[in-house]
Amino acid sequence: MTQVAEKLQPWVAAIDQRPQGGPRWLQDLRDRAAARFTALGFPTVRDEEWRFTNVAPIVAAEFRVSEDETARVTEAELSAYLYSDADHRVVVVNGRFAPELSHLEGLPAGVRVGSLAAAVTDQPEVVQRYFGQLADFGTRAFTALNTALAADGAYVSIADGIILEQPLHLVFVSTNADAPVLTNARALIVAGDRTQARIVETFAGPRGAVYFTNAVSEIVAGENAVIDHYKVQEESFDAFHVASMHVHLARSATFSSHSFSLGGRLVRNDANALLDGDGAECTLNGLYLADGDRLVDNHTLIDHAKPHCPSHEIYKGILGGKARAIFNGKIIVRQDAQKTDAKQTNRALLLSDSASINTKPQLEIFADDVKCTHGAAIGQLDDDAIFYLRARGLTYFEARDMLIHAFAGDILERVRIESLKAALEGELYAQLAKDLAEIDAA
Repeated sequence: MTQVAEKLQPWVAAIDQRPQGGPRWLQDLRDRAAARFTALGFPTVRDEEWRFTNVAPIVAAEFRVSEDETARVTEAELSAYLYSDADHRVVVVNGRFAPELSHLEGLPAGVRVGSLAAAVTDQPEVVQRYFGQLADFGTRAFTALNTALAADGAYVSIADGIILEQPLHLVFVSTNADAPVLTNARALIVAGDRTQARIVETFAGPRGAVYFTNAVSEIVAGENAVIDHYKVQEESFDAFHVASMHVHLARSATFSSHSFSLGGRLVRNDANALLDGDGAECTLNGLYLADGDRLVDNHTLIDHAKPHCPSHEIYKGILGGKARAIFNGKIIVRQDAQKTDAKQTNRALLLSDSASINTKPQLEIFADDVKCTHGAAIGQLDDDAIFYLRARGLTYFEARDMLIHAFAGDILERVRIESLKAALEGELYAQLAKDLAEIDAA
C-alpha cells in the first residue's frame, strides 16, 4: 500500500467519533459522507486532479479534531486578522462559532448571521434545502471528511431584496494547541433574489503553529443577486490548508470572487461555480505568493449550464525559492449554453530558477455559438522592461520592485473594500520585501 493508504486508519477512527444528534437528515448526511470518505481514501498523485500535489504530509501527521468548545482567541489576537471596515463579523474558532468575538449588531431585518449549528434548529427549511447540496462529496475525499465532521460553522441568510451596506466578515481561526489540530471550517451563505452583499472569508492562525484547515463554503445567489466575495488565506507558514468553494448562480445573478493566498505550507484551493440561470455572470480571480518549499494549488471550474452567461478569470502567482504552484482552470459549456462568453488568463512570475509551476487550462465546449479564450504566461522579469526603467533613472532594484508590484497590483486593484485592499497590500508587499532581500543577499 502507499503511504497515504497506510495512514488512513486513524482518520477513519476520527470520523467514527463524528458528531451525533440533530435532525435525522443531518445525521444521515454525516453518515453518508463518512462512508464515502472511507471508500475514497485520500487522493494520491495517481489521481489526475492531484497528480502535482502530494497530500502525504497531511495524511501522515497526527491531527486531532478539536473537541474543546471553550477554545478561544483574545480580541488582541483576533485584531491581526481584521480590517477597519469589518462592522459585521462572524468568528469561528477551531470550527465552532465564537459569539463573544462576533459583532452582529445593526444588521437589517431579514438578515440572519451567526452559528450554523443554531441555524439547523432556527431555520431548518433553509439549511436542509442547501446544506451539503452544492458541495458534492461523491468524488472529493476532503469534502466528505468535512461533511462527516460537520458540527458548526458560519451561517449567512439574506432575505429577498435586502442590500447590505457594510461588508460582512467571516473569520475562521485555528488556535495554537499542544497537539496539531484539525479545523473543520464550514460556511453556508444563501443570498435571496435582488440582494447585494460584500462578503470576506479569512482563514488564519498563529505564526509558526502546525495545524490543518479543511474548509468547505457553499454559496447560493438568487435571481438578480449581486455578491462580491473575497477569500483571504493567511495561515501559518507551517500549516496545511485545503478548501473548496461551491457557488450556484440563478438567473441574472452576478458573482465575483477574489482569492488571496499568502500563507500555508501546502495549500489547495478549489473554486467551483455553476451558472444555472440565463444571464448569470461569474468572475473568479486569484493572487498567490509562495517562497521556500511551499506549495499552492489552485483548481477552478466554471460550469456554463444556461445561455447568455459570461465568465471572467485571472489568476496570478509570484514564486520564489523552491516554491511550487499548480493552476488548473476548467470551463464547461453545456449544449444549451449558447452565447457563452468565457475568458481565462493565468500568469506566474518566477523570482528564482528553482521555483516552478504546472498549468493546465481546460475547455469542454458542447455548444456552437460561443466565445471562449484562455491564455497562460510563465516567466521571470522582462529584461527589456527593467532596462527601460533603468534608462529613466531607476536603479535595478527599484525597477524590479516596481514591475513586481505592478504585476500584483492588477488583482489588488479589483478589491472594492478599501481597508481590505490596504491590508492586503501591506501584507503582500511586506512578504515580497523579505523574499527580495533574501534573493539580494544570496
